[in-house]
Amino acid sequence: MSINQSDRSRDFQVLDPCLLGRPVHLLPAFATRLAEALGAAMASPGGRRYWGVYRLESLAFERAPDDRSLRWLGLGGPYGLAAVAFERSLLLGLLEGRYARRTQGPNAAPQRDPGVERVTATEERLAATLAQQVATLVDERIAEGLTAAGAASPAAPQLAKAGASIVPASAPGKAGWVIRAVLRAQYGRRESDEPGLVAPEGRLWIGLDHGLMAHVLQGLMAERNGARGAGARMAREPLASHLQVKLEGRLVSKEVTLAALFGLKVGDVIPVSVGRADVLLDDSRLFTAAVAEHKGKLCLTSFEDAE
Repeated sequence: MSINQSDRSRDFQVLDPCLLGRPVHLLPAFATRLAEALGAAMASPGGRRYWGVYRLESLAFERAPDDRSLRWLGLGGPYGLAAVAFERSLLLGLLEGRYARRTQGPNAAPQRDPGVERVTATEERLAATLAQQVATLVDERIAEGLTAAGAASPAAPQLAKAGASIVPASAPGKAGWVIRAVLRAQYGRRESDEPGLVAPEGRLWIGLDHGLMAHVLQGLMAERNGARGAGARMAREPLASHLQVKLEGRLVSKEVTLAALFGLKVGDVIPVSVGRADVLLDDSRLFTAAVAEHKGKLCLTSFEDAE
């Protein structure tokens, strides 16, 4: 049976030899922090001016998209060059929302075809503004990582003026690291409320050059070293000293008839007496203990083996 090797190769991320041995397995941690920052920025009052009803759905590292129609915008920052590209359907959706063009409901305007839609200066300005916002968030997350790692970093990145420091950029190569963000419009209603209505989604990509990736990985070194240090400390200690278990205390148990249970009403009192409590581990009775009061709290003391 023949196998198309070129098709199979697309299922795997092409590794950059320059990054071998680096903590690339920690990149999802950086993606999580960036997703939190981007989601908060989009939901803020200032962010809603540009992002409208779109909200972040997912963000992750992946291989560069193979799409020649994407227009990449290069933004130079204190840590390297970021290349940002937007799906045209996302930009058109943002423009429609910004200029109050109805995109849902029975009186919705017809969908615009990105393939035949002319690129306007307004669309280009919106793409440049959003690219600057995204690139600045990336720089800020890199600065946080470098600070945590104790590494010297340039001055805190500042948001450039609209249209400044933006140049056309080439698409990242097959070995390039790209962050893909998926955004979805939030119309404030459920799909079941209007059958057939599917909120549109759009994607944007952030390409990181070697300088940016080097700073991202340098900031992640603190997490790797911290995990190694904790692992080394745990290896030197006996297992029982750092193995945590959850104990539960059963203070009272009372047997009643089924008729009495169904006959309970609001205000009824069930008389009980508190003796020694049972201490359980995963429903297994290990100890009995006396119930005492200390500074207004109930405490267990005088433990004895249950057997």
